[in-house]
Amino acid sequence: MELTKNIFFNTDKLVENSKVKISYTGKFFQDASEEVSIHYGFGNNWDNINDVKMEKTDLGFQAEIQLLEGDTFNFCFKNGNDEWDNNDGQNYVFNLEKLPTELLVLEDEPVSLGSPRKLRKAYLWSKKIRLAVYKIITYLPKIISGNYRKKATKNEEN
Repeated sequence: MELTKNIFFNTDKLVENSKVKISYTGKFFQDASEEVSIHYGFGNNWDNINDVKMEKTDLGFQAEIQLLEGDTFNFCFKNGNDEWDNNDGQNYVFNLEKLPTELLVLEDEPVSLGSPRKLRKAYLWSKKIRLAVYKIITYLPKIISGNYRKKATKNEEN
């Protein structure tokens, strides 16, 4: 997904507390710079500032970044010659979405559904039981009546 010219993310939405892969094909990639780093932070105050060296590929410079909590994801790029691509002094700023809270389970809240492991085990057992019942209903009458034959393969027919 292209959100800004020459900057691409591997996801439709930037969600806090998730990983995102960013690709940069801007000025430094076009000028054939050998080394590019992304300088980034979160929120209006650029909290949790970090620098990550990006990997040069045929598709641009790429890096995987862990998005932290904040309203925005702010970043700019720096090449090996200490030149900056900071969107003409505006920096690149993207809004972060919050994790959907209806899917989160807090430790203090009782969960009536049981643990996911128990649910998965129960689901698998129910599938096994349904398959066994299906086989009994389908094949037991054929076996009792004597009409059960193994299907012949093509080689046996010729």
